[in-house]
Amino acid sequence: MATKISIKNLPLGYQSIISNGRHAIVGDEPLTGKGTDLGFSPEDLILAALASCKVNTVRFIARKKGWEIRDVDAQLELAVKRNADRSLVSTVQVFLKIEGDLTDEQRAELLREADHCYVHRMILGEWNIAQATDFPEKPATEQ
Repeated sequence: MATKISIKNLPLGYQSIISNGRHAIVGDEPLTGKGTDLGFSPEDLILAALASCKVNTVRFIARKKGWEIRDVDAQLELAVKRNADRSLVSTVQVFLKIEGDLTDEQRAELLREADHCYVHRMILGEWNIAQATDFPEKPATEQ
């Protein structure tokens, strides 16, 4: 089943209610972008998805292998540069901390697996973004 996100933009700043149908969060822009800074920016959301996937992958692999780990924490930093042709080059620095009694080889394997998490591979893969002006009458899976 395809992932589906709905967003309802509010009149204050750039606040939006973002929902997957089960959970909701607030999106916004920072004050410097004329938002109210009361929610995650679009860039925050991208980094949050990547960070979540990386720490979840570490925990999944550790459980699969029976390795005892404690906290798995990540911090991601995004820097975006604009080229002369106005294209963008984004650099994400990932800091990943895995607590547990692991060998150097186990820790290295978990870090390697984190770099191959689904969202990381998806971001690096090919994207086809089609835009429509109207909402579909039926979900794509029912057509």
